[in-house]
Amino acid sequence: MPAPPAPRAAGRPRRALALLLAALLAAAAPAPAAAGERTHSYKDGERVVLWVNKVGPFNNPQETYNYYGLPYCRARPEERPTRSWGGLGEVLQGNELIDSQLDIKFKVPVPKTTICEKTLEGEDVTDFGFAIERQYWFELFVDDLPLWGYVGEARRDGGEGDGLFLYPHWQLDISYNGNQIIHVNLTQHSNATEPLRLANGVRAAFTYSVSWSESDTPFDRRFEKYLDYSFFEHKIHWFSIVNSFMMVMFLVGLVTIILMRTLRRDYARYAREEGDLEALERDLAEETGWKLVHGDVFRPPRHRMLLAAAVGTGMQLALLGLATILVTIMGTLFEERGTILTVFIVTYALTSFVGGYVSGGLYAAMEGKHWMRAMVLTAVLFPGFCCAVASFLNTIAIAYGSLAAVPFWYIVIVVLLWAFLSIPLCVAGTIVGRRYAGAPENPCRVKRIPSPIPVKPWYLSPWAVAAAGGLLPFGSIFIEMYFIFTSFWNYKVYYVYGFMLLVFLIMIVVAACVSVVGSYFLLNAENYHWQWASFGMAGSTAGYVGLYAVHYYLFKTRMSGFFQTAFYFGYTSMICFGLALACGAIGYWTAAAFVRTIYRQVKCD
Repeated sequence: MPAPPAPRAAGRPRRALALLLAALLAAAAPAPAAAGERTHSYKDGERVVLWVNKVGPFNNPQETYNYYGLPYCRARPEERPTRSWGGLGEVLQGNELIDSQLDIKFKVPVPKTTICEKTLEGEDVTDFGFAIERQYWFELFVDDLPLWGYVGEARRDGGEGDGLFLYPHWQLDISYNGNQIIHVNLTQHSNATEPLRLANGVRAAFTYSVSWSESDTPFDRRFEKYLDYSFFEHKIHWFSIVNSFMMVMFLVGLVTIILMRTLRRDYARYAREEGDLEALERDLAEETGWKLVHGDVFRPPRHRMLLAAAVGTGMQLALLGLATILVTIMGTLFEERGTILTVFIVTYALTSFVGGYVSGGLYAAMEGKHWMRAMVLTAVLFPGFCCAVASFLNTIAIAYGSLAAVPFWYIVIVVLLWAFLSIPLCVAGTIVGRRYAGAPENPCRVKRIPSPIPVKPWYLSPWAVAAAGGLLPFGSIFIEMYFIFTSFWNYKVYYVYGFMLLVFLIMIVVAACVSVVGSYFLLNAENYHWQWASFGMAGSTAGYVGLYAVHYYLFKTRMSGFFQTAFYFGYTSMICFGLALACGAIGYWTAAAFVRTIYRQVKCD
């Protein structure tokens, strides 16, 4: 359905902008909830809303559909049920909460009560049968606490009891502490409520019952039930942190040796007294390695505009990742649907100033002339890639009728955030960066004619050094990637953001050290194309993450179908692209600082 025409606002730009901002905030904000649910505090007898959310195959987490896409009947079909549209992040994650209209009241037990009855025939039997065969699960919410259940079960024992069975009953066991809900549990069948054999003409009575019990668990600890401590805090997790830390110590020691021993010996030759000029000239005539390329090492690289945009965007993403992790650690954002994604999107827009500042300053220092093109490239590099992938995935979701399809107005919200917040900040950052960080600080002058690069073995070529450089950073995050992937694709709540922060910092240090060591080896081979190589040494970490993602998909999951495969590798491609930019930017800046440091002591003239 096309968007309605915009009202005329000629001559009143301020009013139009105010209306636009108000609409943006209204659409991004969660829909009003019941008083009890909003405050998480209920009076005795006050209604407690049971929200139905989504349904889909268990092995394909992103392939989700509207709960009433299956032929479940409604408690009050004559009434239009209330929908709870959450914030931006919740909608982007494919949630759509609908009031089940069940009569549940705080502390009031409900005996087995019929929601509705219907005769299952034709398409109803086919739909339920298809869902049961594919192990469809559904998600419910009570007071922001999730519940999960299966549509039914398929029995394949080879006897008379074989067949497809539907679960028509919900037993809700709710615990409370004072006037607050603490735990909710769903039981779908017991000895008193056996599953219903699915067949044409069978009369299905969908029922529910509710029991209440008192709990001494405090409200701020109620979400601990969903946290898998034995999985995330396993000793292998701690071992991986220690192992990564030892890798950091080794690399830092290696860099220190290069700086303190190898370079100190080289510097000593340039620090001789004037009376030893003849010996100095003799040594210089015999010099090889990184000192011979001092006239080319600060030569602007090929595709300087793309490098500046990539480094600027990468620094922005590195800051974004750090900020998101810190904000999550300070709160409990993982307990709230979509909050982390909302924080990520808003923080990306706010950090666009950093991307523009770094990109603008670096492009000016490289003597680039088309700074406006560089600014536009910085603003669209990462969002443009993500938009292309997201558009492809959204088209697939629409074709499948999945809840993963993002509604039009929420797409508009994201575009407006980018257009009216991210781009202006990127422009401002570029202007400031060109003014205050655009002056070249090269200790050696660049020769007019580039020096020829000697032929070296293939393993000393920039592409080989860059490809090998990502192994160590990937090794430092390998175990954590398993926990993150398992959390995202296997229904576990990731909560150990302290571990993530440590691994993130370790990855930064390892990527920086790898870029320094790799750049030194490259310069010793008299190859002065270190800029893109240093970016690639750290950025190639994302390539190994992509290979691990393929391994995880094939051997650690049971995903299937075009829909889930497209979403899995679509999301993975966005993550890997962002990781490549962030690690590459860190590697470049570290290598640039190292190169300036070692050539500052060299007599370049």
